[in-house]
Amino acid sequence: MIGQRMREAMNEQIMHETFSAYLYVSMSAYFHSMGLDGMAQWMKAQAQEELGHALRFYNHINERGGRIELLAIEKPEKEWDAPLAAFEAALKHEEFISGRINDLAKIADEENDRAAGIMLQWFVTEQVEEEDSVTKVIDMLKLVGKDGPALLLADRELGQRMAAPFPPTYEFGGEEAA
Repeated sequence: MIGQRMREAMNEQIMHETFSAYLYVSMSAYFHSMGLDGMAQWMKAQAQEELGHALRFYNHINERGGRIELLAIEKPEKEWDAPLAAFEAALKHEEFISGRINDLAKIADEENDRAAGIMLQWFVTEQVEEEDSVTKVIDMLKLVGKDGPALLLADRELGQRMAAPFPPTYEFGGEEAA
């Protein structure tokens, strides 16, 4: 059985992960409007990954007898000054999410909730990868600067990213798809 404090914190994290997906869909639309379909694809893949994260929390709460409570998500930004600014906003957001994951791990420690602690370790590792991935794009865009042909090459490279299909553990209810 999941404790009330952890359940409430994880329900809030579902909202943050869902907002992350919403933000990245908004960034994808921004990139599409600029004709940067590769960057739009990168953000779509990121959005799908964030929904998978939300479902991990959903399943964890459910599997431990807790009640899911979906909280309202806010409207994301829709405009940035440049592609670099959008990716810098993505990094800032991922750093925020890393802080949230660390807060959840602290609650797990304080509540002596081993099951949550084990599950959250995956997220700790994932957030290191998330921040690194976005930082690499930022570094590339800084090198490219405002050089149009170089920006188009970067866009083409970023468009190669595909979202991994949801493993069965991401499905609602944690059951394997038939």
